[in-house]
Amino acid sequence: MTSISVKRNLYKLTMPIFIDIALVMMLGAVDTVMLSRFSDDAVAAVGLDNQLMSFVFLIYQFVSMGAAILCAQYYGAGFRSRFIQIVGIALAVNLLLGMAISAMLFFWAEPLLTAFGLRENLMADGASYLKITGALSFFQALSLTFSAVLRSTGKTIYPMLTTVVVNIINILGNYALIFGHWGMPAMGVEGAACATAGSRIISMILLSCFIPSLWPSGLKATEEQRKRLARVKAKVVGKKNALKGYFRPFPRQELKNLFRIGIPAMSEEMSYSLSQIVITFFINQISTEALTTKVYCTTIIVFVILFSTSIVQGGDIIVGHYIGQLRYRAAYFLGNYVFRVAITLTLIVATLLVFGGQFILRFLTDNEEIIRMGMWIFVIDWFLDIGRVKNIFACGTLRATGDAIYPVIVGVLSQWIIAVGVAWFVGIHLGFGLLGMWAAFCLDENLRGVILMRRWHSQKWRGKSFTAKL
Repeated sequence: MTSISVKRNLYKLTMPIFIDIALVMMLGAVDTVMLSRFSDDAVAAVGLDNQLMSFVFLIYQFVSMGAAILCAQYYGAGFRSRFIQIVGIALAVNLLLGMAISAMLFFWAEPLLTAFGLRENLMADGASYLKITGALSFFQALSLTFSAVLRSTGKTIYPMLTTVVVNIINILGNYALIFGHWGMPAMGVEGAACATAGSRIISMILLSCFIPSLWPSGLKATEEQRKRLARVKAKVVGKKNALKGYFRPFPRQELKNLFRIGIPAMSEEMSYSLSQIVITFFINQISTEALTTKVYCTTIIVFVILFSTSIVQGGDIIVGHYIGQLRYRAAYFLGNYVFRVAITLTLIVATLLVFGGQFILRFLTDNEEIIRMGMWIFVIDWFLDIGRVKNIFACGTLRATGDAIYPVIVGVLSQWIIAVGVAWFVGIHLGFGLLGMWAAFCLDENLRGVILMRRWHSQKWRGKSFTAKL
């Protein structure tokens, strides 16, 4: 009965995450699809911009990822004061970081895009899109923090509802501003940027409205947790319900914990994103068609891994709670179950894409060369997905246990030696182009997957949680 209850709770958490991630992906895909009706050059320019913005969001996520892991463990252990301290610190850090990066993206848009190899004929569209979305990106920094905190407590329904509203607004905004409907000017790429940036602002406002609901009801410790809490209870100045009391004196240890888990968690993701930017630079040297094919295929393929990403994130919430309670055996068995479900669902969807991907590509473009390359990429990606699911699971779940350093070391070495080095050698030096580079990506994902899964099964992550050290 306990096993059934845990699985039911897992799927209860996973479904809102699934819908939320799908709609977040749709937020970027909508720009690509609508701009494909505008021009393939606009798609290529915005595709490179979004690659850069994905890297920026990973910088913001180092705070929100660290906050999510700590909040899940503290929530599971019943440490209310520490939970609140982490939330406050994470919001403050991400706000300051977000404003600094937003200013840089606005004032240095052209030099950044030039450094990443954007072609001259695409620069006008690329720069205008980056200036608008980049200048307002600090709203996304706050949204990521709010969403991470809500998910860590199991309130996955709130980010999902927010994303539903935001997607509707973005689609309507794109329709009005790209093509000039409903009395609006036809702004093209700038219109897509305004709609996307505006929807992110609304997302932050809506998510912030759900946060106060955590304070009155959250973190009611069990009797066993109260005994442990008595040994580590943080000193609170003033009234219990006064939030400022949780930050007097300033909780420096929690700030250190946030960076201790957040920086390694971010480093692997940032390394991957940087490697993808370098790879995109290489692809841009091949041809505009190769770059456009990469943008289209990547936009489609992210939906293949949607199932594994959502169920792993749902599982990581429960694993984090178990780790906070020092229930390592339960965390291990739940993790294995999550992996089996994730890889089964992903390979089913990848198979459907191999046979049906041509219809999707023909909807997006009538360029036969793009369609031909895209179909071969979907075939290679079926094998790549085996390793990708292992990486998504192992990286996320190891971080949830507090074992954040090992995935970084493995990720950085493999991504730069194989995904970048071998991809350049095969794709550029040997002349196999985009398909040769995709084969190198397949090798990278599968090698990392084998190494990280061995780490998970070794259970060397036991005892690395923050609550175990209190």
